[in-house]
Amino acid sequence: MNRWHLQQQLEGFLIEDIGHQDITSELCLTGHEQGTGRFLAKEDGIFCGVAVLRELARLLEVTFIQQVEDGQAIKRGQVLAEWTGDLRSILSGERVALNLIQRTSGIATLTRSAVDRADGRIRIADTRKTTPGLRMLEKHAVRVGGGFNHRGRLDDAVMIKDNHITAAGSITEAVKRAKRAVGHTTPIEVEVETESEVDEAVKAGVDIIMLDNRTPAEIKQLRQLIPPHITVEISGGITVETLPDYADSGANVISLGALTHSAPALDISMKIQGGKKDEL
Repeated sequence: MNRWHLQQQLEGFLIEDIGHQDITSELCLTGHEQGTGRFLAKEDGIFCGVAVLRELARLLEVTFIQQVEDGQAIKRGQVLAEWTGDLRSILSGERVALNLIQRTSGIATLTRSAVDRADGRIRIADTRKTTPGLRMLEKHAVRVGGGFNHRGRLDDAVMIKDNHITAAGSITEAVKRAKRAVGHTTPIEVEVETESEVDEAVKAGVDIIMLDNRTPAEIKQLRQLIPPHITVEISGGITVETLPDYADSGANVISLGALTHSAPALDISMKIQGGKKDEL
């Protein structure tokens, strides 16, 4: 994860949340209180948030004490990390920290569940169905959970979907136009649903074929038409619960938008210890 990008994002999040001042902390505290904010797990799951807590601590000018690693299974009641220093600063950054690590830990937890259900039989990947502004963090959380990232942005790969095919007139024409323009390091993927579309995509020489909204039986049948050098991705209508039904379909990758758009936040809280004033 890009530290400089993360720093820029976190600065913006703090500005958004604090505004001109944290009036509650400034009115209720003298400014001399020192203490520790402990991040506590309130349910079991997979933790993801070390970089966020470390960088926020640096921006808030407090000390970060790491207790667990990204990707580590955590239990309810476990101390995950600590911030030590000026309590005004700790309280001002509390909500931004919790919002982010609850979100990323929730994604990592759901991804680990999906990976476990796949049991090594197929790769689990995310999609671009991420929260605007949080894609870097959410895709990092998928990796922490044991999954893989699909393209991060529109300029990562050519992905020809049904609307592109309609606009271009055919799969053949869309692929031809793409091949004329892109370099050899940019893969070309096409989304298909029917046997005739699979045949057309294979003949067009694509790198990846996505079988969209097909049943496990249909995927097995269509897979036989695709040569082994072409990666087969499946997506659409697949949930973590139904994932095992697709794991032996012959595809290489399952992409699940649910990993990011439907992951419930993992419950994490902060508890303050201390509050003594510094001796002046």
